[in-house]
Amino acid sequence: MALRIGSIVRVLILFSICSRDLLVESRGCGQSCSTNDDCDGQLYCGAGSTCQDDPDLGTHICAGSGGGGGGDSGTCQQSGTLKGNSAHQCGECCKANTNYPIYRCSPPVSQSTKAILTVNDFQAGGDGGDPSECDGKFHSNTERVVALSTGWYSGGSRCLKFISITAPNGKSTTAKVVDECDSTMGCDKPHAWQPPCWNNIVDGSDAVWKALGISSSDSLYGQMSITWRDA
Repeated sequence: MALRIGSIVRVLILFSICSRDLLVESRGCGQSCSTNDDCDGQLYCGAGSTCQDDPDLGTHICAGSGGGGGGDSGTCQQSGTLKGNSAHQCGECCKANTNYPIYRCSPPVSQSTKAILTVNDFQAGGDGGDPSECDGKFHSNTERVVALSTGWYSGGSRCLKFISITAPNGKSTTAKVVDECDSTMGCDKPHAWQPPCWNNIVDGSDAVWKALGISSSDSLYGQMSITWRDA
């Protein structure tokens, strides 16, 4: 009987360990971590073994404050998570059973607002998904157009207005806001099966990158720290 009880105990221990590992989910700002893999998306495991903004990416997800893109006081906190699915397969598509953070706010806008510039195809059939929210149209990649994170998009208040973008190389350009880079929804057809945007994203066309002197062969192309302001 002792051997049988011992065997049962070992099975229960193994089951407990396996169950614990299966329940581990990615963690948000300030939560404990052991490695970078423990933390959500663009966060990393920093000092004090907590998930923090990644200085190499220039993210301000944890430190960002304000809401609605207007610079209101308060802290921009993660609003929750969206669980990915395997409904569509592609390199940038949502992954099944992966939790993606969602935000309803962005850092405050200033004369030099820090952000991450990403690249988007605004054409029909491109990775932008549906037509642009501001005008219901698709746009050529030769146009200098951008989509802004939900907080900065501010309910469409910046629609068809221009912003000024400055790259680390000192070059600047203007671009027209035509869409929202949705920080609250994703992983579905309207969002091209991609995860929700981070709260500090300026998603620009290829023309924006070229105007900043960054070609598609440049190592910075696709994700680069920038500053922007209302033009």
